[in-house]
Amino acid sequence: MTKQLDLLKIAQEEQSGDLFKLLDSIYKRSKVQPKGISDAVIWEGGNPYGNVKPVAHAFTDMFALNGTVMALDVLGLPFLGLPMMAQYRHDTKLAPLDWFGKLDYTSLKWSTAGDFMVNDSGKKVVVAGKSGNAQLRTAAGVYCNVRPYGTITSIRFMPGLPYSQDKKAFRVDTATGNVHSEMNTPGIRMAYAGRLFLKMVHETGQLGRIATKPTQGQEDTVIAGMMRWLMQGTKFKVTRKYTVDAYEEQRANVDAIVALLPKDFKAGMENWGGEILEHISDTAYGLMLHDMINQRKVVIFATDLDGDRLTDLMADAPDVLRAWGQMVMNQVKPGQDMNKVWADMGFTMKGGKDMTSVMYRMVGEPIYEQTLGSADAMLLRLLDGDETVGGEKQPYDPRIHFVLINDAYKAANPGNTELALWLDAQLEIFDKIYGDKRPRYLDGYQKLKAAIKPWGSK
Repeated sequence: MTKQLDLLKIAQEEQSGDLFKLLDSIYKRSKVQPKGISDAVIWEGGNPYGNVKPVAHAFTDMFALNGTVMALDVLGLPFLGLPMMAQYRHDTKLAPLDWFGKLDYTSLKWSTAGDFMVNDSGKKVVVAGKSGNAQLRTAAGVYCNVRPYGTITSIRFMPGLPYSQDKKAFRVDTATGNVHSEMNTPGIRMAYAGRLFLKMVHETGQLGRIATKPTQGQEDTVIAGMMRWLMQGTKFKVTRKYTVDAYEEQRANVDAIVALLPKDFKAGMENWGGEILEHISDTAYGLMLHDMINQRKVVIFATDLDGDRLTDLMADAPDVLRAWGQMVMNQVKPGQDMNKVWADMGFTMKGGKDMTSVMYRMVGEPIYEQTLGSADAMLLRLLDGDETVGGEKQPYDPRIHFVLINDAYKAANPGNTELALWLDAQLEIFDKIYGDKRPRYLDGYQKLKAAIKPWGSK
């Protein structure tokens, strides 16, 4: 067995020590630097066997950090690691967000608590920038995230927060394309997100649903108008339409954004086609439930705010549907388990924890993103010496780290069959170890180290 990390010490240093100093002693500093930056702190590790292109990992907080370094250590894949721990990014005035955003590598980022408390001149304060998500997306040039889950693929345009109700104040800046709102919604990124949606509908042959609220939010009217402009001159058929043509209503504002796009922005789109339905976003939530139940394959385009609600529903609905199904079966007493029936019926959604989110950016490779909602409390239980609280709680499940690593490394190394097969094989080993009864976190690490030969080792 190869040398092991002291994961407990890493957790302890995070709480009451110098975590940066410890990580700096574990990992080698990389010479890789983001474009236009020369002072970024970037660590590197793993085995570059097979010319595998590394993935950049955000080292954030709690299990988002601990689970990441554990999985990287077990797998031995080449990686770049950026210090994004709350205290460090607070002390450096959010500089690591800029480093991460400008690094042209397929990346893997964790969203952690926005109310993380840090030390600031002896006082406990909420970390600057809170979760840092908005700043990172701006720095990285993110224009949407894509979440494929079961038969549903959600495309959420970002950053863009409606709604402006004041028509007099509402405008599009003709120099930047930014749509007036609190977040200054970037209209150019909006166009890129809409084009990606139409491309996916065209390539998959799936039904396309546009879920905006043009009747209520001025930004949403511009978005809806942009979608109509994008479909002009294509073979898409809009079989359900908003009452008002949003492009005609917002022609001047949409044209102001269009004027800033590359001249060949729609090149080739004349051959794209598919069925598109325009919905009010509220209605789209219920329609998506029907799509999930009927296993209808759809691609849904939504705005930032509504897209966030949409993906929450995608994550929560499978558990609700299974629980309801079990209640019905218990009532009629056929003696079957709903989880088995669910799988036998062809449903693949488990409960949102395995839902991948991919953020696309204007320039550079995508950023794979995931949220660890309860990871903070879980790590504190580990530090308290009772990870399961007397058997009441389950130990931490690090599977999502291995799943996202599987997705991100395949995306970063397209065509590398050896790597793809190896990644899948390691996920199978993980599932055998964590299958029937989940081991405690540190015990699980020991078992994974014993069972998995790191990438490139003989």
